[in-house]
Amino acid sequence: MNARRIRVLIAKPGLDGHDRGAKVVVRALIDAGFEVIYTGLRQAPAAVAQVALEEDVDVIGLSSMAGSHVPYCQRLKELLIEKGLDDKLWIIGGSIPAPDQEALKELGLDGIFPAGSRLEEIVDFINEKCT
Repeated sequence: MNARRIRVLIAKPGLDGHDRGAKVVVRALIDAGFEVIYTGLRQAPAAVAQVALEEDVDVIGLSSMAGSHVPYCQRLKELLIEKGLDDKLWIIGGSIPAPDQEALKELGLDGIFPAGSRLEEIVDFINEKCT
């Protein structure tokens, strides 16, 4: 009997055009056995919430290098609540300054992986929280 694989959405918020790190994370998650949906660049909060709903994901992951992650996550949180997705594991990685990490935790992000985080940390975190 096959268990359902953990489904992870990885999205690039807003005008952020830097996707190398996101693609590395996507590859690591696939190699770890997760099913990954990668939205690509420049995703609006409404689009991320809609894809998360349609794809029935377990994890909503953002990769942010552009610095707009706090207001973006504020809006995304509203949409996740609206769509009944606020019980999903919600993570972010990238260029996340220390002061922003606290603000993101207050918004309800479950995991924050600043630049330099090990891929194994992300994989282990998702496995721990989703199994």
